[in-house]
Amino acid sequence: MADYRPIDLTVYPPLFQQFAAYKTVIQGRSASTVEDYLSDLKLFFRVYKKLKFQLDMPLEDIPIDDVDEAFLANVTKADVYAVFNWFVNERGNKICARARKLSALKSFYKYLTVTENILKNNPVRDIESPRQAQRLPKYLTLEESIALLDAIAGDTESTTRERDYAMVTLFLNCGMRLSELVGINLLDIDRNMETVRVIGKGNKERIIYLNDACRDALHAYLPVRAAMAEHIAGEHKNALFLSTRRNQRISQKTVQFVVKKYLDAAGLGNRRLSTHKLRHTAATLMYQNGGVDVRVLKDILGHEQLNTTQIYTHVSDASMKAAVDHNPLSRVTREKEKK
Repeated sequence: MADYRPIDLTVYPPLFQQFAAYKTVIQGRSASTVEDYLSDLKLFFRVYKKLKFQLDMPLEDIPIDDVDEAFLANVTKADVYAVFNWFVNERGNKICARARKLSALKSFYKYLTVTENILKNNPVRDIESPRQAQRLPKYLTLEESIALLDAIAGDTESTTRERDYAMVTLFLNCGMRLSELVGINLLDIDRNMETVRVIGKGNKERIIYLNDACRDALHAYLPVRAAMAEHIAGEHKNALFLSTRRNQRISQKTVQFVVKKYLDAAGLGNRRLSTHKLRHTAATLMYQNGGVDVRVLKDILGHEQLNTTQIYTHVSDASMKAAVDHNPLSRVTREKEKK
């Protein structure tokens, strides 16, 4: 199972193409990750040219085909600061967006200066990444999760009810990423329907175990999918989840639409939730309600570092604080006793 989205590298300068090939072939980054890098680099150099040469034209019309070795060698630290200042003032980029763009730029220049020795000067080498405040993840409670599933199960007019229920069930029980769910193929599920193989960040493969709820949802969906088999486009015949409109692998955008639709139907539409929040929900429920060890949770979620998973222990800490605050004695103070 591979990242199936092709990247059109012909629209990028040769050095961009070489960088993309290195990220994909040598470092094993997924196509979506590499595409994000290229998109951030393209935007950076368009803004750079707009500011440097005072171009009075839309960003999308600024060409970058001349961004070669000589061009890149002239970029200074001051230029980088100017571009990121533009990102803040003109685009309103928050810390997270700026950190991502700087990460792409740092990776690109490191490739040019260290990996390939094409350039000597690295203008971003000593620029520190913006410090991001760690926020507690948004998630659904157990009751809200059940309400979401009930909203799908109760939609008797839907022609994709079994598919949609199976997708959300996998999100809520397995903590999959959106790209992982969309990329599942039929052959990735073992014969006894006990495990599913997914490809996570960096094209890293892992096995996720399926529980009774997942098996039940898949058993209900697979006959519906089988009825579509003869209409499925060739390259999509092995895809687990299908678009009924296009008879091909379901897109991430469609999954996001489905999730939003049923969050609204369950009365949860005002929470600004998303498919990724369903992943947070699975992790939180496993840790808080299921007592899953954080190191096991790390492997289930496909995190490289344990400290990434530690955020769910912080959620638990917040819940414990809230529990203490809700103690009926919490407002009984000494002054009130005197009165």
